[in-house]
Amino acid sequence: MMLKTTAVIVFLLCGLAATTSNAEPTPSTNPVPLIFDTDIGNDVDDVLALGVIHALQSRGECELLAVTITKDHELCGPFVDAVNTSYGRGAVPIGVVKGGVTPEQGKFIGLAAQEDNGALRYPHDLKSGNDAPDATVLLRQVLAAQEDHSVVIAQVGFSTNLARLLDSGPDAHSELSGRDLVARKVRLLSIMAGAFQPINGGEHLEYNVVMDIPSARKVVEEWPTDIIYSGFEIGISIPYPAVSIDRDYAYAEHHPLQEAYQLYMPTPHERPTWDLTSVLYGVRPDHGYFDLSPAGKATVDEKGKTTFQETPDGKHRYLKVNELQAARVREALAELASQPPNHLAK
Repeated sequence: MMLKTTAVIVFLLCGLAATTSNAEPTPSTNPVPLIFDTDIGNDVDDVLALGVIHALQSRGECELLAVTITKDHELCGPFVDAVNTSYGRGAVPIGVVKGGVTPEQGKFIGLAAQEDNGALRYPHDLKSGNDAPDATVLLRQVLAAQEDHSVVIAQVGFSTNLARLLDSGPDAHSELSGRDLVARKVRLLSIMAGAFQPINGGEHLEYNVVMDIPSARKVVEEWPTDIIYSGFEIGISIPYPAVSIDRDYAYAEHHPLQEAYQLYMPTPHERPTWDLTSVLYGVRPDHGYFDLSPAGKATVDEKGKTTFQETPDGKHRYLKVNELQAARVREALAELASQPPNHLAK
């Protein structure tokens, strides 16, 4: 416990020293209650997105209620706990999928077990995902405790957890069915999934959809609240600046975001910001970073292809971005993801 406390204090103090005036919070409304549902451990944009969430919480713009994971490896939960602990938020609840579709370890979640001189490089309490609650149970518990029509869910991986939530029945946390609980408690689902523009001149079967097509179809067909999709074309048009990875995390001797990025695909590669865009819109929908499609209805076919049909009473929209907006988003995401923990961390 002493080693964990000392390491976290050093990380936070380093962050305080590096914090600049433009990283100070300027909250104008109540923080957005946010659930982050992620397949962290597959691609590295999930890790950067988690860093963005912590920066937004430090600025008073959101409150991370829970992280639920759709990648089924025992180190995914500990890795999330290590990142959260690095930002001074090791108490954030973590739920994990049972029987998920990607059990491989991946390239960087082994950082959760990395030791230096016999101590964890990134201290954390959760040692295995086997010790974490089931994601569906945690989602029900967290949602039941929130105000009605208040929660934003950023889903940036497979739809497994949210599909199971829809199918869940009453339990000790709520007498409502999963669908009714979502309808009562959730305000918006901001989801990285699908492709709503041609990619290289043709249709694109997007990874988050095709890895669990039945769950993606259930969510698109049955989710009762508004859904904003960030399609493949959005993140691919806004690469994360490699110079930020090389330069902006030096306030810490070891930084989980920087190390994860370099382990996944080293700089000068610039990774698309797919998952970060769904988080950014979910917390800052009114900043003009993106335009929205007209209202309509998204669909997913049996092969995982996404299509969109405009309809005035539709609950679905997808993000659109022009060159000027893309430049603003790139700058904002680099600043947020690399923002050090500061004296306002909670």
